[in-house]
Amino acid sequence: MRIDLHAHSNVSDGTETPAGVMASAAAAGLDALALTDHDSTDGWETAAAAALEHRVAFVPGMEISCRTHEGISVHVLSYLHDPAHPGLLEEITKAKDARLSRAERMVTLLAEDYPLSWDDVIHHVAPGATLGRPHIADALVAAGVVADRSEAFTSILTSHSRYFVQHYAPDPALAVELVRAAGGVPVFAHPVASARGRVVEERTYLEMIDAGLLGLEVEHRDNPEEGREFLRGLAAKHGLLMTGSSDYHGAGKPNLLGENLTAPEVLARIEELGTGTPVVR
Repeated sequence: MRIDLHAHSNVSDGTETPAGVMASAAAAGLDALALTDHDSTDGWETAAAAALEHRVAFVPGMEISCRTHEGISVHVLSYLHDPAHPGLLEEITKAKDARLSRAERMVTLLAEDYPLSWDDVIHHVAPGATLGRPHIADALVAAGVVADRSEAFTSILTSHSRYFVQHYAPDPALAVELVRAAGGVPVFAHPVASARGRVVEERTYLEMIDAGLLGLEVEHRDNPEEGREFLRGLAAKHGLLMTGSSDYHGAGKPNLLGENLTAPEVLARIEELGTGTPVVR
């Protein structure tokens, strides 16, 4: 079986609809795909319907944007949680609202130096989608300021830029606790992706494990090999699941569906542990 447990649609920062992502998964020869949009489950219903049509198992998921006390960005993947769980839903809503106000402030700052307006950004956001920096990047591309999203993120939208604005994000241990309370399976996404910025020290892993972390996303293009070895050792020591995935964003990133995969027995274990919502087959 070919299983990819990390992909995004235009409900967050991908470029394809949820149904389109599932169609792409079938075209890529996948047997199962998790849709893990940022801080949102709005794409689940249409993804599930498309998955049945294309005969691809749909794994309901979400990627939660977190931040440590030291200001390091951490992403937690949640699989098979109850999307209506009040504690998790309240925290996700709080984070989404903060993303929106952050984006508005960033666009105000950018408009001082570039031909950019809030309407330009909204044009690139699907109805109900979680708005983020990728949408600002798309507007900058459309305005001819940069060539693509990658250039936008390595220059104008970097966290060291004067246009960058922080936003509220939950502590990763809290996110793990809430996912478990919602019947979900929490997995630390691309934990050693140092090219994205600072990565956490081992104490953060231990805090997340104490809170109920169940897995590590080991096979991911942004994890360097020496980091993967560290993750494998940590997983063996603490009995954590190890996943692999593409982090597919359609045309938003070069990542290809199925470029990294998860073992069938790992998905089977996720199904055993996840009680909030089932895999759709």
